[in-house]
Amino acid sequence: MPAPEILQQPSGPQPSAGKPVGQPSQKSMTKAERRELQEKQRAAKAALKAQVGPGGGGSTGASSKPASSKQAKGSQPKPGGDAGSSSKHPGGAAATSSKDPHGAISEDPAAGKKGPRIFTHFGLPKSIGHTVKGDIHPAVVRLGLLFSEFKICGANARCIATLTAFKNVIQDYTTPPHNTLSRHLMTHLSPQITHLVSARPMSVSMGNAIRQLKLEISNTDIDLVEQEAKDLLCRKIDEYIRERIIMADEVIQEFAGKKIKDGDVILTYARSSVVEKTLLRAREEGKKFSVIVVDSRPLLEGKALLRSLTSGSDPIPCTYALLPALPSLLTEVTTVFIGAHSIYSNGAVYSRAGTALVSMMAKRRNVPVVVCCETYKFSEGILVDGFGKNELAPARTVQPHGSKPTPASEPGLEVLNPLYDLTPPTFITAVVTEVGLIPPSSISSIPLALGKAIL
Repeated sequence: MPAPEILQQPSGPQPSAGKPVGQPSQKSMTKAERRELQEKQRAAKAALKAQVGPGGGGSTGASSKPASSKQAKGSQPKPGGDAGSSSKHPGGAAATSSKDPHGAISEDPAAGKKGPRIFTHFGLPKSIGHTVKGDIHPAVVRLGLLFSEFKICGANARCIATLTAFKNVIQDYTTPPHNTLSRHLMTHLSPQITHLVSARPMSVSMGNAIRQLKLEISNTDIDLVEQEAKDLLCRKIDEYIRERIIMADEVIQEFAGKKIKDGDVILTYARSSVVEKTLLRAREEGKKFSVIVVDSRPLLEGKALLRSLTSGSDPIPCTYALLPALPSLLTEVTTVFIGAHSIYSNGAVYSRAGTALVSMMAKRRNVPVVVCCETYKFSEGILVDGFGKNELAPARTVQPHGSKPTPASEPGLEVLNPLYDLTPPTFITAVVTEVGLIPPSSISSIPLALGKAIL
């Protein structure tokens, strides 16, 4: 018969160091006994940590957890060294903590940037010569390069060039098997649009034109022969360019030209294609007036406008000045004509940087400010300042007092040239469109009056 003590001794893992053999269970203990046991266990753990601290060479279960966790975090042992001793060495923890801050600084993309970081969200043109991705049409690649190098400027010129490139894309497009043109063509156009946006941020006019093109594509009859459908879309593009841009400019020239009288002194800022055509047409009609062209860096677009107005058989008398000379020139100005990159539904005019300053100073001297803008540049959105949305001119376009561009890598020099600003509607006298002269407060009603055809 087996001994009684063998029946009372359970088989299995040995008791832990904190619970001696033969010690009663905690359920049978009083509160005082349990509290005393916990104090003994804490003292034993503290003594164990002191033994395996600095200089301790022992390896126990309690000390192996920190070592393994440090190795998991990436502290690899040196070749020929002891992994356990290197992970438990106090200098190892210090080295890790000193590396973390430096790593954070080197990995921070904004750590090496100079200048004010609040402008980092502005769109900056990129060199896309070697970053063509996807099935991009050669016409779109060529256009993207022209956009990024600012060889095509102006909302109208950019929109016409974009739509013309898309005509080439459509004509060279072939519908894959088991697909329809009305569905797959829009998928094919998406990377083309993305490529142009990567070259330079899209303007409001381009966005409106592309939305109208997508609407025409989705409305294409699926029973049409593919070539007939492509020819129809190209005709729609030609109609859009003719009606919304070319003919709209002609109507604006007629309306705005009526505001020019003999002996007037017209002031204009930078260069607007529709303002340029208005002035040239008024001169062809025999009106005698002079023009003050105010210009500013970085693009100095007023120089091209000055050459256009002063060339030909009947040149217009012009005065060219930079923006700081504006206060001394406004004393003799009768009307200010400016163009617009876009106009928002709250009546704010988004145009070349410096337009807001010209409009505010003219308004203060009671000089009427007339904006010439086509309705396809209208936006249903609202913009309250020029900081939430803008675009930066590349540093190579800056020409400071000479012919050599400012180097972008000049030590201690950060070039910041926002291309646009926002003029509040209170400083605008009237907006000349192809539907007539309207006050800035009525801009939001134009899309509804046109049946939202501008979108």
